[in-house]
Amino acid sequence: MIRVEHLTKTYGQGNAAAYALRDISLEIAEGESVAVTGPSGCGKTTLLHVLAGIETLDEGKVWIGNVALHELKEQELAQLRLERMGFVFQAYHLVPVLTAWENVSLPLTARGFKASDAKKQAMEALHRVGLSDKARRYPSELSGGQNQRVAIARAIVGRPAIIWADEPTGALDSESAEQVIGLLDMLHKHDGTTVVTVTHDSSIAQKANRIIRMHNGRVLDHGLVVQ
Repeated sequence: MIRVEHLTKTYGQGNAAAYALRDISLEIAEGESVAVTGPSGCGKTTLLHVLAGIETLDEGKVWIGNVALHELKEQELAQLRLERMGFVFQAYHLVPVLTAWENVSLPLTARGFKASDAKKQAMEALHRVGLSDKARRYPSELSGGQNQRVAIARAIVGRPAIIWADEPTGALDSESAEQVIGLLDMLHKHDGTTVVTVTHDSSIAQKANRIIRMHNGRVLDHGLVVQ
């Protein structure tokens, strides 16, 4: 599903250049759940952003299935993200003037779905995360945990092959965090979705099939696959 060869990413130029990622090679199988862990500043989020095509790489190659991300133009990358990927971030990134179902429907609207079809699928996604009764609420009317569940509904509404989750429980209380962990685990086990999670949360990491440990921009441990 995901294959990386000799990936390098730097910020800055010349003597001021700082390595964010150093010669990383790895593979993530289709349907696998992987947690990427390590201390703050070790390159976890940068790695996720490069694998998802959000940030460019300086050296190396990245494939999603048979698609070579390193050869795509920005418009092609954006289309790939829209059609094959879902994203869950710590900060939710919901549009404040849109209701829950309107936020969830945005990826489908961007893909050209009819309004009625987009709303129907958005409502189904909200039902899956237990928020059917909050569909007409605005983000300001929801708790942090509920907003994160709306973000998960938005991530899954287009039935993506991959979900990227960057510290998805970082801003949540323990009860809400448990709900989010359970939802991500369900997507992996029941839907066969490939889930890649960047986290400091050991309870999330332990749910994964494999834990990849990073330090100073390098992968120290690819982890053993746990069935």
